[in-house]
Amino acid sequence: MSRPLFLVAALPQGESFTLDGPEGHHAATVQRLRVGEELLLGDGKGGTATAVVTAAGRGTLDLRTISIGYADTPDPRLVVIQGIAKGERGELAVQAMTEAGVDEIVPWAAARSVVQWRGERGDRARERWVATAREAAKQARRPWLPVVAPAASTREAAERATLVLHEAAKERLTRVDLPATGDIALVVGPEGGIAPEELATFEAAGATPVRLGDEVLRTSTAGVAALSVLSTRLGRW
Repeated sequence: MSRPLFLVAALPQGESFTLDGPEGHHAATVQRLRVGEELLLGDGKGGTATAVVTAAGRGTLDLRTISIGYADTPDPRLVVIQGIAKGERGELAVQAMTEAGVDEIVPWAAARSVVQWRGERGDRARERWVATAREAAKQARRPWLPVVAPAASTREAAERATLVLHEAAKERLTRVDLPATGDIALVVGPEGGIAPEELATFEAAGATPVRLGDEVLRTSTAGVAALSVLSTRLGRW
């Protein structure tokens, strides 16, 4: 069994550390970690520490730090501009993309998005994406938490877009030229797809339409499929 990861505000500064709060409760009560078992602590900013349990209390664990490491910021960064989807499809996309290594997710208020994030409802929806990304990052043992940006309009998304997934594109994602550094920002449309005027806006801003294959994927799976291709091409996988 691989060592579970728990997120902390800051890594241990000394050899001894107490894991408490919600993460301590989950470790001690839910996962029932016991003396002698090892776990990982992460700050979500590239730092991880390996520690061993020295004492288990009610919702807390006393730990002894074994080692501390740091992972550099990935470069180029993989950004997905994800069309806002209805129901659980958006959260499924966030979960899968986080596990696949996305560095930033930008919710996109596309013309064909059935759901629009406005006011408090929009704030709550984004918070669910943040929470989903956090839990998926823990599951994947990621040293860096992906950023979930505020929702973007088409104009704002176009300012960042590098590639646009589109079923009518002639260029293949497997062969398109990729930048060696900076952000690779990929646009994924909502359930209804990308409207012609939106595609024109992205192209006018310099983004390249690309396709994966002959199949048309759901919005909840297209991003993770594209990330798999990009991660392989960049040597991450």
